[in-house]
Amino acid sequence: MSINFPLFLLLSTAITGAIWLIDILLLRPKRRANLEQLNRQSVESTPVMDEARQAVMKEPVVVEYAISFFPVLLVVLVLRSFLIEPFQIPSGSMIPTLEVGDFIVVNKFAYGVRLPVFGTKVMAVGEPKNGDVMVFVPPHEDEYFIKRVIGIPGDTIRYENKILYINGVEQQQAFIAQIPPNKPDHEIYKETIGGKDHLIHRSPFRGNGPEEWVVPEGMYFMMGDNRDRSSDSRYWGMAAEEHIVGKAFAIWFHWDSGLPSFSRNGWIE
Repeated sequence: MSINFPLFLLLSTAITGAIWLIDILLLRPKRRANLEQLNRQSVESTPVMDEARQAVMKEPVVVEYAISFFPVLLVVLVLRSFLIEPFQIPSGSMIPTLEVGDFIVVNKFAYGVRLPVFGTKVMAVGEPKNGDVMVFVPPHEDEYFIKRVIGIPGDTIRYENKILYINGVEQQQAFIAQIPPNKPDHEIYKETIGGKDHLIHRSPFRGNGPEEWVVPEGMYFMMGDNRDRSSDSRYWGMAAEEHIVGKAFAIWFHWDSGLPSFSRNGWIE
């Protein structure tokens, strides 16, 4: 069973913050009153009295831990919820753009400020555009997915003979190579969507007949760059606007086994 980390982080921050607040409003004044009462009994500065004063003012262990962890949790919550979030690529559906083991950075601010856990947009900043690489929660699993935005609300998407058409306009593909050259397992093409170039993989053994979708309001049509080895909107439906996490914009290191590598660092096209 996977852990809902955003919910865990929100609850941890709320609980430690509440304990800190209770200490400020209730427990700390009581400790100070006990110290004043002790001082009225004796103002001597002896080792025994000093130890007694320290014991009276000592915070409970739970409060001590809450005060230590709350600022850190709050900073992480704010950064992760509203600004940036790290994400590890778990599958090969975005090859060659993203490989299994890539650690990427997601801009949470690019598509608006959202409440953590609930995903409700509280401030509009921008909207996803065709060609963006986006992290979201799909309709069929409570997990983060990453795909490329192929259709925005109102678009008509057609996919035929491995070619995309958006609102009737063919999205240009240019052949790059077949790997390996003699008995190819896959072909590499450069595709242009929304004025942005990126590489895709196509299987030479799999064809597809014409398929067409109309993207409704508040939804996005998503596809992987590894076109014939990607579970995406062609199979499980579209990504809802309220389940958007953010825009993937950079790879910061790669680690699948052995030592981490920084050879793939760079911007995501």
